[in-house]
Amino acid sequence: MKAIVLFDGECNLCDASVQFILKRDQGYHDFASLQGETGQELVRRHHLPETIDSVVVIDRGVPYIKSDAALRIAGHLRGGWHLLSILRIVPRRLRDRVYDFVANNRHRWFGQKQQCALPSPETRARFHD
Repeated sequence: MKAIVLFDGECNLCDASVQFILKRDQGYHDFASLQGETGQELVRRHHLPETIDSVVVIDRGVPYIKSDAALRIAGHLRGGWHLLSILRIVPRRLRDRVYDFVANNRHRWFGQKQQCALPSPETRARFHD
């Protein structure tokens, strides 16, 4: 079963991150926006806060959020990116502070999307909604 990445579909940084993952994950992840029906259903099913705007990875039925999600994704990327998963030794509280700082400023730094880009025909099957 593929892991599924829930992302903010209105965020330029999130969109760039999804494109980055697509190029490096060898098909391990599927994707759904937090604003879409599938994303909302998964948020409810896994008892996540309705207002969540963080990246979420659901891998083998277990939800991971914030830095845990980012490091979980990195662990499945080729090109040396999987080495970032060593950062799990850093206490989650500290990792999440850094994550929150970037997340809280992402719209100001990277902007928001006015409309969603359509996935290419090669990757369309990996997107839900």
